[in-house]
Amino acid sequence: MLRRPAPKGWVHRSAFWLLLTYAASALLGFLPGRWGGGFQAISDLLLVVLLPLVAVLLFRYIFGRFLWKVRNRLIVTYVLMGLAPVVLFVTLAGTSLYIFSGQFAIFASAAEEHAELVQIAAENRVFASHLAREIAAGIPMEKLSLPGARELVTRRNFPDMHLAIFVEGKQVQVKAAGPNPQDIAKLPKWVGSKDFEGIVFDHGRLYLRAIDSDEAKGHRVTVISSLPLGQKNVDQIAAGLGTVTILPSADIHGTKTVATVPEGRSSVNIKIPRGGGKPGRETLATLYGKGAVVGGQLPKARHFFDVPVTFPAPLSTTDWQTGQQHEALLYVTSRPSLLYERLFNTSISMGYLLRDVLIGLAIFFGMLELLAFYGAMRLNRTITKSIRDLYSATEAIDRGDFEHRIVVKRRDQLAALSQSFNDMTASLARLLQEQKEKQKLQSELAIAQEVQANLFPGANLQLGGLEVYGTCLPARTVSGDYYDFLVLSEKSLGIALGDISGKGISAALLMATLHSAVRAYRFAGHEMALAAQSLLTKAGQQNPEFEVESGRLFTEPARILRLLNRHLYRSTQPEKYATLFLAHLEVETRQLTYANGGQLPPLLLRGDGSVDRMDRGGAVVGLIDNLAYEQGVEHMYPGDILIAYSDGVTEPENDFGDFGEERLVEVVQRHRHLPLDVIANQVLHALRGWIGDQEQPDDITLVLARYGHAEG
Repeated sequence: MLRRPAPKGWVHRSAFWLLLTYAASALLGFLPGRWGGGFQAISDLLLVVLLPLVAVLLFRYIFGRFLWKVRNRLIVTYVLMGLAPVVLFVTLAGTSLYIFSGQFAIFASAAEEHAELVQIAAENRVFASHLAREIAAGIPMEKLSLPGARELVTRRNFPDMHLAIFVEGKQVQVKAAGPNPQDIAKLPKWVGSKDFEGIVFDHGRLYLRAIDSDEAKGHRVTVISSLPLGQKNVDQIAAGLGTVTILPSADIHGTKTVATVPEGRSSVNIKIPRGGGKPGRETLATLYGKGAVVGGQLPKARHFFDVPVTFPAPLSTTDWQTGQQHEALLYVTSRPSLLYERLFNTSISMGYLLRDVLIGLAIFFGMLELLAFYGAMRLNRTITKSIRDLYSATEAIDRGDFEHRIVVKRRDQLAALSQSFNDMTASLARLLQEQKEKQKLQSELAIAQEVQANLFPGANLQLGGLEVYGTCLPARTVSGDYYDFLVLSEKSLGIALGDISGKGISAALLMATLHSAVRAYRFAGHEMALAAQSLLTKAGQQNPEFEVESGRLFTEPARILRLLNRHLYRSTQPEKYATLFLAHLEVETRQLTYANGGQLPPLLLRGDGSVDRMDRGGAVVGLIDNLAYEQGVEHMYPGDILIAYSDGVTEPENDFGDFGEERLVEVVQRHRHLPLDVIANQVLHALRGWIGDQEQPDDITLVLARYGHAEG
């Protein structure tokens, strides 16, 4: 009713039946009470199952419609083959560049922090050596001094930097060193006699600390320089990089960072995004309190690609109380422009030159990609136009427009294909015209075949005790063979069998001429004899010899052959001729008078199995003028069979040779007790078996005559 095709495939069928079930359940869901609620739940469940199937069918429909055109298929192919690798390469390059930039930012900030720590350690070693020399010089402990220490701290603009001095593990006060920090009241046990420089975690804060010891007169002097990691020195570390954030006492596991922060906050769990972010200084300070150290400032982007680059890295720290190693988190947010300047800070002009070269290469490669894509689209248009022209041409041919031609302007394989299609169309038009002419010719040949069939006499003829049968099978539509039965009276019968040279229409026309001439000459003698007798009767005269002579004039086969030879010789081309066997049979006396003009000699198969060849006559008819023909006489007895045939019966070949006269006689002899039509069919059957699958080489004509049946 809807005139839609039946669903195909399990997805289509499932969606169809689920849709029907869903519609029915949704309608039943309006029922009141528990039943309505149950059907409503079923409809909701069916909808959940139905939606993915509908999505699959919609995808197939859109994708199938989109990719039906070759142009769209080629575009998708170009995108997958050309653009996809570019996207993957750009993604890989961008990811690598981002990781490299983040690692470089981490390296730069760590290098700044390390440089500051190295400087503190160097100054600390100087202080330890100076105090050791003073103790060696015998200066009392209370008079030890570090001249210039305060000036150094002031000059470096780090007022929070402190020095802690220990002699034999006891803290001492040194002039010009400032008061000892309260958070370093004693040396931790893990320090011992070794020197140390690094980042320590002490009382909830991070410090840059250096420890150096020296011996003087049996006294060990230990100097500790301590600089809190605060905003000011983190600003110095982050100078020219962006924002640097240090989270103390952090254990990093994947993307989750747990920072332990004292001062009333036991622990804080935060999520650090893998791609980085842009946390503000106030946000982190508020989140982590005094435990988080934020320094530096992220400038505005200089161009579109100057995106923030955020990268975390672990920072090794030492617990001041226990000496155990802990991991803090160094969190740097920078920009490519800042990192580029930092990378080429020694030769900024060379950096700008390299940057311009890279930008130029990127533009050049981009132009090449656009040029390649443009070329691909041009090739795509060329291919699709050829396919479109071929498709339009096939539609025109399907409509019967064989004059349609594709315009060919190029010289390539597709153009050659279009030209081949044009040639094929022209050939089709020519073949159709030839087919029409052939059909017309076949129609004319069918008419000719029908006319020729009317020329042949009836297959079976009974005349007194005489039985006659004839058949002709043309190799083509019309035949060049000829046979005829001429009944003059109940006492007289004429038999004719001939073969015209050549095949086809010309042979058939000559056969019709021969047929008319034979009948004209054959019946003319009978009519002349009757006319002569009538004239003599009216005159009151009787001349039996004249009557006999007049009757024989046109009933003797030899005379008729002589007349036919002269007629055909003078009315046809020199290469045209015919073989012809003529016989006159007196039914009562069984006398058979014959003359053979070049035809294969008919055979007279006697009742005892012997064979007489009827070869009296002369040359073929119509080839040589004024020929005379001999005449032979045979008598037929009950059971004798006359076998007259054309060369199409005995001359067909296979791997064993010709069918031959002996095989013909053998077949007739084997079935001689059967009716003549059955005998003829047996001969034709044996002949078809001998020829096999080959085409019939020549016209087949067979005439049989017999007086009564042979004794069983």
